[in-house]
Amino acid sequence: SAGIGVLNAARKTMGRMLGDTEVAFESARSQFWVVDANGLITETREHIDPDARPFARKVKEIERQGLIEGSTLVDVVKQVKPDVLLGLSAVGGLFSKEVLEALKESTSTRPAIFPMSNPTRNAECTPKEAFSVVGENIVFGSGSPFRNVDLGNGRVGHCNQANNMFLFPGIGLGTLLSGSKFISDGMLQAAAECLAEYMTEEEVLQGIIYPSISGIREITREVAAAVIKEAVEEDLAEGYRDMDVRVLRKLSQGEIRSFVTDNMWYPRYPTLVYKQD
Repeated sequence: SAGIGVLNAARKTMGRMLGDTEVAFESARSQFWVVDANGLITETREHIDPDARPFARKVKEIERQGLIEGSTLVDVVKQVKPDVLLGLSAVGGLFSKEVLEALKESTSTRPAIFPMSNPTRNAECTPKEAFSVVGENIVFGSGSPFRNVDLGNGRVGHCNQANNMFLFPGIGLGTLLSGSKFISDGMLQAAAECLAEYMTEEEVLQGIIYPSISGIREITREVAAAVIKEAVEEDLAEGYRDMDVRVLRKLSQGEIRSFVTDNMWYPRYPTLVYKQD
């Protein structure tokens, strides 16, 4: 079911969040406060969506925060003071002025607002609303494309579109070329970490969280290579066509990149000339 994720202490590493152990999962779970159409989801709710059940808050947890089953998004944001507001509701305008005002009390010095719903009319808020209410020192990312916001005096509020083109092609290509029949958490994390390496500290400080799409082909190659390497390390690779898995395991990172490049599709079209009889 659609919902809103309110993330607390979101600066923890993705490595912990994607860990396979029960301890790591509990650590990740504890960072999410999930709010759906009926309010905050807790263990006392009847008929919980199976996908949301692992994130249902325990009674003692919500009591410490002064919350109850079904608490509104505004109340949750006020009490939890999250670092990240993640919208997956498909309800346009759900991040109202009251919700955004509450986020100003975030424990983070730079809270992140991610209205991820598509199309644009379903976005939980616009970047203009987010920057004008919460302030210029936020990180904004959306599922729909928006223009950057002019903050005045040469300052720019960057609107980062979380487009799957940054990762999906590389993940798919890397999985195919590795011959893996399974995409593991480790392979996904390797892809994410590879993408993050394209960002400079200066860009991140400016609120830019994705690289320029002008380098998308290079990014795809590097992501694919990272996915292949991880698949090999996890013993999931089975090889691809003439690339026997035993040979694949012996390739250096540079050779893996070359292997990926040789198997990438390039949109080259011949010029067609039609002659009249």
